[in-house]
Amino acid sequence: MTKVIKLALVASVLTGGLSANDVLKGSGASFPYSVYQKWTKAYYKATGIKVDYISKGSSKGIKDAKARQVDFAGTDKPLSPKTLKKNNLYQFPGVVGAITMGYNLPGVSELKLSRSAVVAISEGKIKYWDNKLITAANAGLKLPHEKVTFVHRADGSGTTFNYTYFLSKVSKEWRHTYGAKKSLNWPGNQHIGGNKNTGVASLIKQTPYSVGYIDYADAQKNGIVMASVENREGHYIKPELKAFQTAAAKANLDPKKDFYSIIADPKGADSYPIVAATFILVPAEKPEMDKKVTAFFDWSYKNGQEIAKSLGFVPLPDALTDKIRKYWEEKGIR
Repeated sequence: MTKVIKLALVASVLTGGLSANDVLKGSGASFPYSVYQKWTKAYYKATGIKVDYISKGSSKGIKDAKARQVDFAGTDKPLSPKTLKKNNLYQFPGVVGAITMGYNLPGVSELKLSRSAVVAISEGKIKYWDNKLITAANAGLKLPHEKVTFVHRADGSGTTFNYTYFLSKVSKEWRHTYGAKKSLNWPGNQHIGGNKNTGVASLIKQTPYSVGYIDYADAQKNGIVMASVENREGHYIKPELKAFQTAAAKANLDPKKDFYSIIADPKGADSYPIVAATFILVPAEKPEMDKKVTAFFDWSYKNGQEIAKSLGFVPLPDALTDKIRKYWEEKGIR
């Protein structure tokens, strides 16, 4: 058997019988876009199979999945088993990432934000950077009397859902007044909105004295400084992979519930406080196409861990990916 034929057979096994003419189309969450983008490139290089994933935001991804506009969709807001059944969809996690508090504060590189400060900034109650809720956690750091501009997502976003879910866990007032949503009318008058995480990154970069929530990968890619955030144990945790991994270990992703779980504000002295799993939706009535999608993610689980880590994402542990494969088999999509 020639080397070329052997390679072709290997590719066929890896991709569940896909041919090089197949193009898998996906859309949705911008939160995991950077890791999906690199996974698709690596997958194409290894197998010759092309995967197109368009970053639109979770709301549009869910809409595309329901309308069968794509072969798979990404969402950072998991759908409940009831909603999945209603729309004839299956769901499984792709990767775990973190939401950070990026800021543009000239001369300041080691900012700490308490839980109460994060909520107050989001509520528009903190007008200036030298507010006591911020200075109390930053002894010895001279903060300017400059107006705070809060940067948020303008589009329907799973990042916003997970961020506001965190705020709802921290603050009863936030939970009762605003709740956890993919989009909302932000309170106060010192805020601006950007489309997708890339839009938030651009606004933070170009707006001095701004602060906003943004996924770690986009903040890192754009050179945005990120604050240490107080976790539920009262510790200020820097946004870094080890702290994300500690937090992700607290996730309860159960295949019997279609992996429906929101990690927000996990326990643990060393856990970073704002962590989210991101999910994949596939149509239940298209098992043959779904097998091609799961082949891509199966390959990525096995071969994309270092890519995910390099971008600050937490690869799913083997125990979880084993559960996901069993879920695929039970649904007839592997």
